[in-house]
Amino acid sequence: METILIVDDEKNYLVVLEALLGAEGYEIVTAIDARAALATVREADLDLVITDMKMPGMSGMDLLEACKKIKPDLPVIMMTAYGTIELAVEAMKKHAYDYIQKPFENEQLKLTIKKALENYRLVKQNRLLTEALSDRFRYGNLIGKSKPMLEVYDLVDKVSRSKASVLITGPSGTGKELIAKAIHYQGERKDRPFISINCGALTETLLESELFGHEKGAFTGAVAMKKGRFELADEGTLFLDEVGDMPPSLQVKLLRVLQEMAFERVGGTRTIRVDVRVLSASNRNTKEDVQNGVFREDLYYRLNVIHIDVPSLQERPDDIPLLVRHFIQKFHAGDTDDAIQLSPEAWKALYAYPWPGNVRELENVIERAVVLHSGAQITVDDLPEELIGAETQFDVERFIPPDIPLQRALEEIEERLVRRALVRNANVQAHAARSLGITKSLIQHKMRKYNIAV
Repeated sequence: METILIVDDEKNYLVVLEALLGAEGYEIVTAIDARAALATVREADLDLVITDMKMPGMSGMDLLEACKKIKPDLPVIMMTAYGTIELAVEAMKKHAYDYIQKPFENEQLKLTIKKALENYRLVKQNRLLTEALSDRFRYGNLIGKSKPMLEVYDLVDKVSRSKASVLITGPSGTGKELIAKAIHYQGERKDRPFISINCGALTETLLESELFGHEKGAFTGAVAMKKGRFELADEGTLFLDEVGDMPPSLQVKLLRVLQEMAFERVGGTRTIRVDVRVLSASNRNTKEDVQNGVFREDLYYRLNVIHIDVPSLQERPDDIPLLVRHFIQKFHAGDTDDAIQLSPEAWKALYAYPWPGNVRELENVIERAVVLHSGAQITVDDLPEELIGAETQFDVERFIPPDIPLQRALEEIEERLVRRALVRNANVQAHAARSLGITKSLIQHKMRKYNIAV
């Protein structure tokens, strides 16, 4: 539901316009002067401002200029009983959306408003897409060719074409929000908003207000109406990060919204209906939380229609070379992205380290190394002390699943070692073979055997 602010020092016009536009399904906020209107522009989530031109004190033209400084994209329609071409030209030069003269035809006003709102909707969509595209490379942009990640990609591809709720689990730093964004931007709602909120970062009162919004005066500090994340995500996707940390009282309210797609703002009585796809994530074991009574079972099954478990970096060591090269390219300011290499000892340290912070920690380590290194190589001296002290050990559990035949287990290890060597050596077969202690012809045989293309 779009919210329109109407500003006029004549109360009769406010009453008439509120009734006329309220009947069209818009939410109407009014102000008797420009200064009160300006406070609403700062605090409330508005979709359009309609203001009179001539008002005592601060004029409509002054309000227009102030609005554009606060929210440049917010459309403003000017209206006046003293219409002149000069005023119209001045208003349009100051980026008013349109200019109408009193008295106006109701249908003309409705049409102008409809066009202004449609234009603003497109502007917001473009801004959201631009922000999303600029953010898609954070934490490696789901980089990885390991089997665990290929399974994740397959699930993302399937669920993006559905409307089902998805619960994404995995340790912190594995890229759960990137998974959610991938689902959204590959689905039918890709042109609509992607709104996220961290349920574990806010107090219960603030979280309720952020999710469902609040009315003016609902509590101390609520100086204007505010739309919640559900309302902002209408026709799009809402991502509930760390949903397992949500307080029990809000779990009940969330369940009702998921069932009915309807809610009331804090302090409000009017029911607001939305169409939102909900994706959620947690680094907790939500199934155990259900068994322990910490998380509602009915809410768990409502959120967990489809489950995606994102592997930790320790579970996909084959992806370390790909991620390292990506982060070097991201943080290296030189002319050639491949100018920086890692010494054998540095690679050894990266593989030996258990990566409790996952991909996020790896990104920070590589950024630090790119800044501190000198020469053409990153050495162990450029790595944090905790990585240098890590002991190298061959952990079978990191390479192969349990309870498989010996021959298959050996082939799993062999394939992964070949793939890793090729990635580490930029797909130069001779170098990869040398690092494995085998001949070039033998590595080519292994590549054909395991269908490895470069």
